Amino acid sequence: MTEHDLPESEEEWKKMLTPEQYAVLREKGTEAPFTGEYVHEKADGTYACAACGNPLFDSSAKFDSGTGWPSFDQALEGAIKTQSDTAHGMHRTEITCARCGSHLGHVFDDGPTLTGKRYCINSVCLDLEEK
Repeated sequence: MTEHDLPESEEEWKKMLTPEQYAVLREKGTEAPFTGEYVHEKADGTYACAACGNPLFDSSAKFDSGTGWPSFDQALEGAIKTQSDTAHGMHRTEITCARCGSHLGHVFDDGPTLTGKRYCINSVCLDLEEK
């Protein structure tokens, strides 16, 4: 799917995505911790945006953060955008897909690797394309 193929309205997104995907990707929701398909996934491949197929993370960047959501220490170049999120009385950095603008999760500066980053992503926002 290219940017030209993206749905033009939220009604089109609702038809294309499952209710849970729509709630997280388009309405900035969060799936319950430890419930997502990719929390414990160890397969090699590329994690792409479930809404538009944009490649987001390589599996080599994935680590177990113990938080209940898939975590990565870096995104693929140009794959995501960030913006300030002050919802729920907190100051966080939201991550969105650079292609379709869908909400993916948040990035924190408490990662255990050299990047110091922890991209905390909802499983429902991802599709794993195994190698």
